[in-house]
Amino acid sequence: MARARARNLLALLAGLLLAGGCSSPVAAQNRPVAAHPAPPVAVLIAPVRAPPPAVVGAAAAAPSAPVSRLWPFKRLYDVDYVDVRAIAERFDLKASWVVSGRIMQLADARGRVRLRFEVRDRDFLIDGIRVFMGETTVFSQGSLFVGRADVIKTIVPLLEPAEYAGRLPAPPRLIVLDAGHGGADPGTRNLALHLDEKNLTLDVVLRLKKLLEGRGYRVILTRSDDSKLAPVQRTDLERRDEVANQAKADLFLSVHFNSALPTVTGTETYVMTPQTEISTGEARDESVDKAFPGNRHDLANIVLGYHLHRSVVTGLNSVDRGCKRARLSVLRLPDCPAALVEAAYLSNFAEASRLATPEFRQRVAQALADGIDAYSAALAALHPPLPRPAEIQPAPASSRLHP
Repeated sequence: MARARARNLLALLAGLLLAGGCSSPVAAQNRPVAAHPAPPVAVLIAPVRAPPPAVVGAAAAAPSAPVSRLWPFKRLYDVDYVDVRAIAERFDLKASWVVSGRIMQLADARGRVRLRFEVRDRDFLIDGIRVFMGETTVFSQGSLFVGRADVIKTIVPLLEPAEYAGRLPAPPRLIVLDAGHGGADPGTRNLALHLDEKNLTLDVVLRLKKLLEGRGYRVILTRSDDSKLAPVQRTDLERRDEVANQAKADLFLSVHFNSALPTVTGTETYVMTPQTEISTGEARDESVDKAFPGNRHDLANIVLGYHLHRSVVTGLNSVDRGCKRARLSVLRLPDCPAALVEAAYLSNFAEASRLATPEFRQRVAQALADGIDAYSAALAALHPPLPRPAEIQPAPASSRLHP
């Protein structure tokens, strides 16, 4: 999971040159490079990026965790960090070095690896799926440390969602599906294959709607034809969120296809960046401290994004480019859990060729439907249905109170 420190500006430029495309903002961060040499045990490894101001203050982070479950932390580089071994202890996992001083994994009693962290990385693996954090993993005093806010807002909701059972919603019933782009906005284009993203997203969303309705969900579309919701781009994006808010949706999903260098392949999933956290592939900016409506659902967002991402990566046998964080327009304003999935790359000829077939687009829709089902099942486990009256048995006669 080691990553090059310098960003590949050529990858970003190539993505932007593709007309109207959904270019990946973190393409350079996703390419594997040679492994870092293991640092001496006594050395403190700093984050790759320049140290920001305090990202998470004690007063800001504490309300995100149940009062009885606050995390011990230490201050490193003006950020609160939690020892990975403390996560292992809290959840009865065994911490061990894969590479001393560099890679640590946490396994359960059966030996199944649940978590894997690597120094200098902003991503980690949970049950084999790549998820991005706000802070870089650092090495200190013989252990690895991850950001306290990342523990609270990312790691714990995925590892043990029951910790937040009272703050996670019931399973969704009404879902709003958003086919990215439309009308005069074609999105990413593969001119060689005569493919426009706007047409592919609509086709997948129509297939997904049918699958979800067959499974008992109610579904609303932001668009059902080749049109935009408004001529101005910003207004168009905001109106997609308005569709979900006016319908009082339980879930909002925007479907897209990506662009980058022609050699780049895989699946990316985005959910809203928590307040005070840094988005994937970006530096601290003026929006970091702002709270958006989407931040009311930080816990549910990451659970939703993870299950969607896992399902699409496994369902399409795709390269795992990570479940990431971004303050995208369609993620900032929905008053419900929301995610944006970049299922494949139109800029890659092989992936675009597959997307040109109805069979592959059906696989994309199937994987998204399965991801929504997995998210629903995770929430249902936290909110078991109340027994029906016929299932409530009277107490034994000997235990009844008599006048």
